[in-house]
Amino acid sequence: MTLAAATTGNWPGMESTRATEQSDDALVQRTQSGDAEAFSELVRRHEHSVYNVALRFMRNPSLAEDMAQEAFLKAYQKIGRFRGDARFSTWLYRIACNVCLTELQKRKRRSELTTQAAPSAPGMPAMQAAQADEAEIIRQCVTQLPRRYAEVITLYYLNECSYSQVAEIMNVPEGTLKTWMHRARKLLREIVENRLQENYED
Repeated sequence: MTLAAATTGNWPGMESTRATEQSDDALVQRTQSGDAEAFSELVRRHEHSVYNVALRFMRNPSLAEDMAQEAFLKAYQKIGRFRGDARFSTWLYRIACNVCLTELQKRKRRSELTTQAAPSAPGMPAMQAAQADEAEIIRQCVTQLPRRYAEVITLYYLNECSYSQVAEIMNVPEGTLKTWMHRARKLLREIVENRLQENYED
């Protein structure tokens, strides 16, 4: 079953051809009026991109699929509050980021995130392996940042969004985003340096 069917209870074959020809805004309005089929079409349109966002965070296809479905469920629950101040895709992207960060922070509190560097692939050169280990440590350290800083760093570096895209998703002016980015980088650098120091001392 697709995410579209799973999140709204619709089964394959129930979608309307008319829905596929409508804009996101029109489908949102139909969803807000109680049309679950319209939301199914929104899921079909955006499930691939939302899954990719989740995969960047979770680095596990199964977990990414779970997080994508959770993001759509939350979007469906909150869609009555969507006012069109941003594009639907931008609003949805933000929800997906929040769902993933929340899950990562829960797993960290439960000590489910590994504290060891990721294993090197067979035959990987030593320098490449060391870089992969440090990249994994940085990913783990991002979850220790305040939520908005973690979002900014993840969107810009892990999801490779531009400044303008991140500013739109976060719903802040680019000037504010640059200030957050500066603070986030500084704080992340301190966290990573402390973590690496601890690893070298072990």
